[in-house]
Amino acid sequence: MIRIALPNKGRLAEPARDLLRRTGLRFSGLSGRVLQARLGEHLLAIFVSTSDIPEFVADGATDLGITGGDLIAESDRDLDPVLDLGFGRCRLVVATRDEDTIRTIADIPDGAPVATSFPGLARRFFEAANKRITVVPVSGAAEIAPHIGVADVIVDLVATGSTLKINGLREVETVLESEASLIARPGLRDDPAAAAEVSALSDALESVIRARDKRYLMANVPRQRLEEVRQLLPGISGPTIIDVLDGGEVVAAHAVVEQAETYRLINDLRRIGATGILVTKIERLSP
Repeated sequence: MIRIALPNKGRLAEPARDLLRRTGLRFSGLSGRVLQARLGEHLLAIFVSTSDIPEFVADGATDLGITGGDLIAESDRDLDPVLDLGFGRCRLVVATRDEDTIRTIADIPDGAPVATSFPGLARRFFEAANKRITVVPVSGAAEIAPHIGVADVIVDLVATGSTLKINGLREVETVLESEASLIARPGLRDDPAAAAEVSALSDALESVIRARDKRYLMANVPRQRLEEVRQLLPGISGPTIIDVLDGGEVVAAHAVVEQAETYRLINDLRRIGATGILVTKIERLSP
């Protein structure tokens, strides 16, 4: 049984569970404030605080974990990265008040107080920039700190940057970019049986991620326009062309396409005489 630590709440919790469900895995006994649940035949999900997951995995309390890259970097622990999961994207940034004259890291005075809930990352970032600061640890959002005299500068997470603007703050520099990731405890994949389970889970997750922005398009097209169809529907390795039963001048074209391209593709296919156009979601896509 492989133990996997999952966020018990917060912005990563439901996307992580949804991603696992989309692979075909099902939680057994998941309800209310349950602390653990079976996840398929060989996985046991353990629900803990997102910030604790890097430590639990590094210490071997769990074998795998899904948490934010920012928290992985902050922990500075020896971990085995398995797969980036494509959700929970954000950035850790240095920010200051709009009215301040600070425009670059070099403009920050030596010894300036910096409020952050990522003290390790903040220290390492400013040390790498040869800038001496005083870290002021905070447990929650740091946006208020410059306005109440706690710190001149903050290091905090942003998704779109709108929260900073609302609070009269301006980005100075990006410390790191982050997204949710699957991590493993060091040495787990040295065991062949465990490595096989991790590989199976990683492949399944990757197939779901790969399918997210793809659609499966099918259309009946004139046989004499196949060269144009090939240009319109490149697909993964070109469109699949299938003869219809009447063996006439119409064939069926199937292809995996980008979701963002479907509006244009449907119009272009209609222009060359396509009929019976169908676009559907893809649950998983393996090369």
